Amino acid sequence: MAGSDEEYLISRKKQIERRQKIVMIVSMFSFFGSTVFAVIPAIQKANQPKPAIASPSAESGLLQQARGYELVLQREPENQTALEGLVNVRLKLKDTKGVIQPLENLVKLHPDRPNYKVLLEQIKKQQSKSNQ
Repeated sequence: MAGSDEEYLISRKKQIERRQKIVMIVSMFSFFGSTVFAVIPAIQKANQPKPAIASPSAESGLLQQARGYELVLQREPENQTALEGLVNVRLKLKDTKGVIQPLENLVKLHPDRPNYKVLLEQIKKQQSKSNQ
């Protein structure tokens, strides 16, 4: 009888070990499978090309920024930060006609800064080419 009890315990122990291995394998497949399903969409999203054109929401945000700078310039027409901000926003919007006035004001206020003059000349050349 002692032998059959021992055999039973050994067979029961092997059964438990097999079940543990099966549960472990199923758990590993589940873990790696869920990881793959989470990573694949992230990789696909990262590989999608970015839109080259500004989206309507980005453009409306830039227009709001331009209005804000214009309001500041109504109160303080010589505010360098507002003038530079307005120039940058209008350049992003590709509004070459709207860039000229604030750039001319910056050149008048800071004649010692050559980058303002150079940018103004480039924009005027670009505008004269587009008018021809």
